[in-house]
Amino acid sequence: MKERDSLKPPKSLLRACGRAIADYGMIRDGDRILLGLSGGKDSLALLHILRHFQRHAPIRFHVAALTVDPMIDGFDPSVLKPYLAGLGVEYHYIAQPIAEQAERHMEKDSFCAFCSRMKRGIMYTTCRKEGFNVLALAQHLDDLAESFLMSAFHRGQLRTMKACYRNDADDVRVIRPLVYARERQTADFAASAALPVVPDNCPACFSMPTEREHFKALLADEERRSKTLFRNLLSAMRPLIAEGSEEAGRSA
Repeated sequence: MKERDSLKPPKSLLRACGRAIADYGMIRDGDRILLGLSGGKDSLALLHILRHFQRHAPIRFHVAALTVDPMIDGFDPSVLKPYLAGLGVEYHYIAQPIAEQAERHMEKDSFCAFCSRMKRGIMYTTCRKEGFNVLALAQHLDDLAESFLMSAFHRGQLRTMKACYRNDADDVRVIRPLVYARERQTADFAASAALPVVPDNCPACFSMPTEREHFKALLADEERRSKTLFRNLLSAMRPLIAEGSEEAGRSA
């Protein structure tokens, strides 16, 4: 197998990400990008995609990674430390007892929602402290479709995750280069490249069925009936994905 430092993601995955990056102007010359690295297949795949573009793009940008360890029994992302060291990637690892904090401060939200907010706050703080102007997240087209249906079904709103936008403080640009990529593409790449995926990502999230899992199953069932389902959903979601992006008018 090739040295892990030079792992090349599949062309189909590179095309999907390259097109999204171009459509929404996600990466610009001189950017300092911090990748939220959970240890799941998607963020590990995105790490190698960004590093590939870093080597071959006509512009120069820096890529680093951050893992937030919520300090939950049974979940140990610290196994990523030697892997990132072997790649020579600047790596920030922050452990915070989010589960304990949830017991004291969580009100009506689910633990997953509370954990997500806490992690995002840590990511923004790290960006400011370490001089990163871009935060890269690894949600893919399947995630966006699930969020779209959940919002429509349960809140009566047409909303989903955005591809590229600035945070409320207007000091960090948030990008999602995988918005055109399918989950099966990142899963196939992670398996073929033997990426060090941290099992289940978080036991607290996987210990019981969630609404997202319900909509994932619903979409899988519908895709068996219609092979163009996700292409159609992407077309429907484009205005929502592009909302807030300076390059919204360029998406094709």
